[in-house]
Amino acid sequence: MSSEVAIRAEGLCKRYDLYAQPSDRLKQILWRGRRRYYREFWALRDVSIDLRPGEVLGVIGRNGAGKSTLLQLICGTLTPTSGSLRVDGRVAALLELGAGFNPEFSGRENIYLNASILGLSQEAIDERCEQIIDFSGIRDFIDQPVKTYSSGMYVRLAFSIATSVEPDILVVDEALAVGDGEFARKSFDRIMALRDGGKTILFCSHSMYQIEALCNRALWLEEGSVAEAGAPSGVVVRYNQFLDRRSESARRETAPDTSVSAPLGTARIARIRVSADGATGPRLLVASGSSTVSISMDFVADPALPAPSVAVLFTDHDGRVVASAGTLNDGYDVPRDAQGRGTARIVFERFPLLKGTYWVYGFLMCEKAIHFYENAEMVAQLEVTQNGLELGFVSLPHRWEFGGAARR
Repeated sequence: MSSEVAIRAEGLCKRYDLYAQPSDRLKQILWRGRRRYYREFWALRDVSIDLRPGEVLGVIGRNGAGKSTLLQLICGTLTPTSGSLRVDGRVAALLELGAGFNPEFSGRENIYLNASILGLSQEAIDERCEQIIDFSGIRDFIDQPVKTYSSGMYVRLAFSIATSVEPDILVVDEALAVGDGEFARKSFDRIMALRDGGKTILFCSHSMYQIEALCNRALWLEEGSVAEAGAPSGVVVRYNQFLDRRSESARRETAPDTSVSAPLGTARIARIRVSADGATGPRLLVASGSSTVSISMDFVADPALPAPSVAVLFTDHDGRVVASAGTLNDGYDVPRDAQGRGTARIVFERFPLLKGTYWVYGFLMCEKAIHFYENAEMVAQLEVTQNGLELGFVSLPHRWEFGGAARR
């Protein structure tokens, strides 16, 4: 693969001709272009990007902004109307549920079919087949026709194949974000490993936390055009501000006397920041028993609703919950301003978790912590080290007593 460019798009455009009725297609052919029986819809207009090997591009935007169209052009399942596109390297894509699967074939047969399409030889597939099956977690059903699979089983198998063929470029559409939490964690870990291995990744998502945690570049599409491109932190801020302005405008139209920048009838997370000893980022080094860890959540909620509650959760590398804390359980009401904006920050002094790798989750819930407005999964990874030899997840407050005398 070229060391200079993995993907280069210049002036990329995609136009669809939309006909009001099927007969108009025939009329268009018969009139040989002398009359037009269609209207033009531009899914993409003048999109240019350069991606080098090892870069991770997060593609964000509202539904219908052109994100999936861009990914399909890069994967070769669509052809551009105009512009140029160069893709250097093997591409593995997860764009549509079960795409490329023969529903009559078994899961094992579809492994061989899909892997061969992606360029693997028979011998290479033989070597990796069992690993693919193990990662998918559907060994009990691998010899059954995939038409009997659930949507989650489809995703497991498709993801396992696509990421096991050593692609130079991995394209992931959020349309595949289904399945249980355990497999989602495995998938995220594998994507992180591909990124760390120098692979180029295009990641389309509505999860701003994953965009900031996973990507080193972000591309915001709006109505088929590039609204902004650059560092994820800055692009995400401007995108959230854009959504706020749209929500505020919609609120003024329905209730002229009230100004609300939050989505009507709900609440959403604007940003989560995790810090350890002053350092902020998606991966942090923490010293057990001495580091100070803080988690800050900015949110915006409809002021007509009761104040929301906020919670954080820690899991180990295998996804087991090891600790949590929430404003409702601790007896706090979360303040917010007249526009529904607020910030909640929780601080853990002398961080008590013992040596290990932990994920941080954030939750924005209703005032009773029953309804989840929004959750942020795996917003940061904590690598905790320790000096002592204690075992387990947490260092419990305790004291020793000897002969009636207490010793702390």
